Amino acid sequence: MSETPTFGRFTEIAYDKMSPEQQAAYKDMMASRGGLPGPNKILVHNPKLANVIGPYGAYHQTGGGNSISEREREIAVCIITSHWRSAYPTSAHERIGKKAGLPSAKVDAMIGGLPTGFDDEREQVVYEIAMVLTQGRWVPRGLYDRAVKALGHNGITDVIALMGHYSTVAMTLAFYDVPDGATGMAR
Repeated sequence: MSETPTFGRFTEIAYDKMSPEQQAAYKDMMASRGGLPGPNKILVHNPKLANVIGPYGAYHQTGGGNSISEREREIAVCIITSHWRSAYPTSAHERIGKKAGLPSAKVDAMIGGLPTGFDDEREQVVYEIAMVLTQGRWVPRGLYDRAVKALGHNGITDVIALMGHYSTVAMTLAFYDVPDGATGMAR
């Protein structure tokens, strides 16, 4: 392993230097994700974790089979990644959220921890769930009832699991001090 970091503070291992388990995890991650984005450059070096997190992360992507829209996903992701003050995923999802059609002022407010609101009932509920959970607050009965009505239990658990996944993403990238726009090793 090179002593020179290649992705923030993390030093990636070239494919030909990986153990057979790491190479298998790498191949599986590439198959399930279509590439090796962001934290997967780091997580692939832990093959047991990569074998679980690759398909789990793919589930949370557009078309992955979850029950929330791309805009709803980006609302929760912008809130959780900025909560962990992680530059790489927050900046990436700021761009993705705006590309998905979220108004720039609303994306900026979410990332900055400022109040905002959404006309779409589902988007508003996702916003409120993410804000309440990132602030370590009790979920009020009214929000619970509105969330069940708007998203159903599958949608609620998809939002919560998404936030858990992106907490792992954000904390991993924050720990390794991966800056916005880092590219890592060419693969």
